[in-house]
Amino acid sequence: MKRTFGGAIARGITALVVLGLLVVAASGIWLVRFAVTPVELPEEGQLFTIEHGLGVSQVARQLEADGVVENANAFIALVRVLGKSKDMMAGSYQVAGTTTPLRVIDKLTRGEFTTGKIRFIEGWTFRQMREVLDQHPALLHETAGWTELQILEALDSKETHAEGLFFPDTYNFSAGTSDLTILRQAYDKMQATLDASWAKRAERLPVKSKYQALILASIVEKETGDPSERKMVAAVFVNRLRIRMRLQTDPTVIYGLGEKFDGNLRKRDLRTDQPYNTYTRYGLPPTPIALPGEAAIEATLQPAETRALYFVSKGDGTHYFSKSLKEHNRAVNKYQR
Repeated sequence: MKRTFGGAIARGITALVVLGLLVVAASGIWLVRFAVTPVELPEEGQLFTIEHGLGVSQVARQLEADGVVENANAFIALVRVLGKSKDMMAGSYQVAGTTTPLRVIDKLTRGEFTTGKIRFIEGWTFRQMREVLDQHPALLHETAGWTELQILEALDSKETHAEGLFFPDTYNFSAGTSDLTILRQAYDKMQATLDASWAKRAERLPVKSKYQALILASIVEKETGDPSERKMVAAVFVNRLRIRMRLQTDPTVIYGLGEKFDGNLRKRDLRTDQPYNTYTRYGLPPTPIALPGEAAIEATLQPAETRALYFVSKGDGTHYFSKSLKEHNRAVNKYQR
């Protein structure tokens, strides 16, 4: 009985092993067939764009939606079997006529794009912007290891701090483009945007230069949750500057703390003096604190007509604006206590 039972177990294990091998073989045949089976595409070509930072699954779903591959799950499996999960490059691609999933993977990993793409977001710091720039696989990293000052010197900038000097936008580029070229485009676009808004600025503003306007615009960018409030937020800070009242804005303090900031702004942080603490110092901080977008720059130079000096968050992304401290305290009690 023991021998018979043991033999049955052995036969069962053998059958399972054989079945497993058959499944693996069948899966392999299925995957190979998928890899080399042509996909018919329009003769004029199919354009698609892979955004920076997308994972294999997201890329596969996008390609399936664009009609470039027929089965997203099979594409994911093929990429992983080939060990190409981390090799796909962001950019805009074009495939035409008849292609195969294997050819699509080769195209994506070789970076055979028509144009590459990189995006800088409003409110990012220069450090965040540069991290994305340094990590983009399709760029030539000429400025790797450069200091801020070296970058600014290469751009012929008179400033000594890079913060806020680059316009947040999406930039397209061809293969082999240097990261310095992208930085120059972003720098020039910020200068052009600032020049245009400065030429249309309101009268009697308390900012005396375009650089001061850029500093204030960066604060407005960080303080604005609802785009419709930008001009009101800007007006509060403009009004405070006019009467030499401290700006008392948290984002500047957080920026000044740098890597010390752990996500929790404490009372001692607001009381500890440092160049970016607008609770302890009058006027603007020494530099911008982020990349302001065009809307924030325009709001700063054309603020709303109001006497408001305070605002408090209502908890829904918008603010309540007050003209007096008494009114402000009532709003604080209503919305935050």
